[in-house]
Amino acid sequence: KAGGVAGVCVDLILFPLDTVKTRLQSPQGFRKAGGFRGIYAGVPSTAIGSFPNAAAFFITYENVKSLLPHGSSPYLSPATHMVAASLGEVVACLIRVPSEVVKQRAQVSPSSSTLRILSHTLYHEGVQGLYRGYKSTVLREIPFSLVQFPLWESLKDLWSWKQGHVVDSWQSAVCGAFAGGFAAVVTTPLDVAKTRIMLAKAGSRNASGNVLTALGGIWRTQGLSGLFAGVVPRMAAISLGGFIFLGTYEKTRQLLL
Repeated sequence: KAGGVAGVCVDLILFPLDTVKTRLQSPQGFRKAGGFRGIYAGVPSTAIGSFPNAAAFFITYENVKSLLPHGSSPYLSPATHMVAASLGEVVACLIRVPSEVVKQRAQVSPSSSTLRILSHTLYHEGVQGLYRGYKSTVLREIPFSLVQFPLWESLKDLWSWKQGHVVDSWQSAVCGAFAGGFAAVVTTPLDVAKTRIMLAKAGSRNASGNVLTALGGIWRTQGLSGLFAGVVPRMAAISLGGFIFLGTYEKTRQLLL
């Protein structure tokens, strides 16, 4: 429950930043994709997908962590977090990807309703249309988790050691913001590739879902700036998100335990 509540809060508060990021990354460019108009386009999709997605992640993360050997050696602990976070992402993406496909398509065509985009996608591409970009999302999320979670845990350990007692939930949130922001910047090219794959017209090259093809295309046409399109709103959203999400998560966990 802790992860679910945290996830919903974050996604809804930071939605406008996400819309700006998607439009900056879209093939038609920011202005044509809607600029600053209809900044909450696609929000129903996020509202519905957010709780189960975050809950699925944390349930998997905590369960895998408890099954894996830990505690015996401090060197094993980052590996445990990495494996747990990666498996958490693979499971959460089963819920996240369809809601993300619908959301991103709504964000770049703010005049269409979420329901219209959902039925259009199902009609023209079937259920696999909703899972277009599953591979690229997992490929973005796993490196992200591999950077964010171990960094978050080690920053908390360092701070606890410095002050001589376990970090408070706000300190945990600050560590989360830093870890998330750093991971966000590093994985932006993968995020741009994922956006292009999800927004690609059915039948086009990017619609095949090949991340390397998408990255190559962006590099050839727009160079480095294309690969890092939307990096500022992405970093801002994820830092703030990490702050609220991991802070709320720790707080809710303390209250529930």
